[in-house]
Amino acid sequence: MAENREEILANFQGITNIEDVAEAILHLDESNWDLLTAINRVMPQDGNSQNSVSHNTDDVEMIDEDISVITPKTHPPGDLKRRLEAVCGVPVCRQQISGLGGSQATSSTALAALGLQRNAVIRLKSANQQMADDEVAERLTTTYVLRVKHDEKEYTLKYPGTKTVQEVKNDIYSLTDVPVRHQVWTGWPPVMGLDDTVLAMVGLDLPQHDLTVRQDLANANTNLKKEYKRIIVDSSDSDNSSVEEIEDSGDNFPAEDDMFDLMHSGRIVPLMSDHMEDEALACIQFANRFRARYGPNTPNFFEGTLQDAIKESCLKPAKERKLLGVYLHHEQSVLSNVFCAQLLGCDTVLQTLAANFLLYGWDLSYPDNTNMLVNSIANALGPVASMTVRSIPVDRLPALLIIMRMRSNTEIYSVINGNVGVSELVGGLVEAIERFAAQREEDARLERERDARQRVKLEQDEAYQRSLEADRAKEEIKKQQELEIKQELERAESERLIEEARKEEQRLQAAGRVPCEPAADSAEVCRVRVRLPPPHHHCLERRFYATDTLAALLDYLASKGYPQENYKVISSWPRRDLTLESHSSTMKALKLYPQETIMLEER
Repeated sequence: MAENREEILANFQGITNIEDVAEAILHLDESNWDLLTAINRVMPQDGNSQNSVSHNTDDVEMIDEDISVITPKTHPPGDLKRRLEAVCGVPVCRQQISGLGGSQATSSTALAALGLQRNAVIRLKSANQQMADDEVAERLTTTYVLRVKHDEKEYTLKYPGTKTVQEVKNDIYSLTDVPVRHQVWTGWPPVMGLDDTVLAMVGLDLPQHDLTVRQDLANANTNLKKEYKRIIVDSSDSDNSSVEEIEDSGDNFPAEDDMFDLMHSGRIVPLMSDHMEDEALACIQFANRFRARYGPNTPNFFEGTLQDAIKESCLKPAKERKLLGVYLHHEQSVLSNVFCAQLLGCDTVLQTLAANFLLYGWDLSYPDNTNMLVNSIANALGPVASMTVRSIPVDRLPALLIIMRMRSNTEIYSVINGNVGVSELVGGLVEAIERFAAQREEDARLERERDARQRVKLEQDEAYQRSLEADRAKEEIKKQQELEIKQELERAESERLIEEARKEEQRLQAAGRVPCEPAADSAEVCRVRVRLPPPHHHCLERRFYATDTLAALLDYLASKGYPQENYKVISSWPRRDLTLESHSSTMKALKLYPQETIMLEER
């Protein structure tokens, strides 16, 4: 039985699937907080309504016996269980049913509310051993102790009987960073539909059940390669490289390189891979993995080098400065998950950091990455700061370094170790903020005085420079205008010459395609008279064979400077645009034989 009312309330809600806390408390109050009595009030006993069972079996289909586990968390509707008892002869208390929709299928739920398909198939199996209601309630309120071994670590977890196996696997993912789809388990009892079954019905050993989980390395390696390539593509813009260049280099990407290996023997993937060579890329990876592991309610980490973070926070004008927080993480520290999930996930801490700090994150799990950070700190802040980082023992990590600008020096102000509570962390942040605010105000005052002196000097220099620049500007404007006019004239002349050359070339090509003019006394000769558009008042006249095509006439006109893209060729009667006719049509077919007058019109 539960030791306090909170546990009784949680067990009652898990068994009855009542999500409304007020309704659950009402049932428990009326039952004097007796869990079994309250359950019986909400979930009536199956034997009370047997007389009302209908014997109509039209909607029941018998299939082969299948071993399926129905958990108390997924009771089917009571009326269906009683009808199955009438049809199949299996007592309600021994029915094990699957296929009704999981946790929604409580005894009081209508079948229409389960979203079943029209011809849904359910599976029924008679339990070998009848389980009394008292025994069910006792199992559901029992606390099961699971000792889960993962690599060299062991986790001792306590769960109520209403927890499903799937929920346990999700919790293991939170602890080990091994996704559920990559978890390979040893020790679960052979139960069909295991993931949806509550612990009370799995058949676990009491008082403790041993389990082992490992990671499927083949799938993990593939996913890690994809993640690494994605990070490189995301950061390719900063290197002036293209996505195509990175994709093309995929053939030379080392498939078995240590870069894609997991931690030794499938341990959880740290927030930063080993042998990182680019500090900015390492910070991007840290921020992405931190957010993926601990959820969206986490700080926003700076994505760039430590030197860039210092410039962004400490080396700005006094009124724009912020405190710089350097979060140091270590996977081997037992304090890491608590610090990240509870302290850095606290709303007060998040608001304080967002308003006053620029936060930089780094993972010290690998020696090479530790050396990279220490070198960066030594270059930016000096050897004393680097020794401060090296001297922090692993059991005091994670740690938060608070860096501020004080009297023209950027230095570590304080170190908050991971073995603190929320109040201590907030107190340390507030104390640093107050100290920083006072120093920032003093620095701002000095900057204002220095700026005032410089402003007077600058105004004097600017007055002299303005007179010189005004003269230079006038001269430059004049030269620029002259240059622009010259360039415009040259450009226009160049375009005109090019256009004339193009037209002349087209005219010569057209002239070369014009057939020879037949003699006046030749047979089947047509005479074409062409009226030119205004302001021309004269006409062109030319003889063609009746078998010559319209293309020959158009080429003749083009050779005279009247190409068809600029002029339409109109016949007098009936009026029509000959340029729209087939260019292979003969003069005779176009009714230009024996003679015709046509007109040219500009388009």
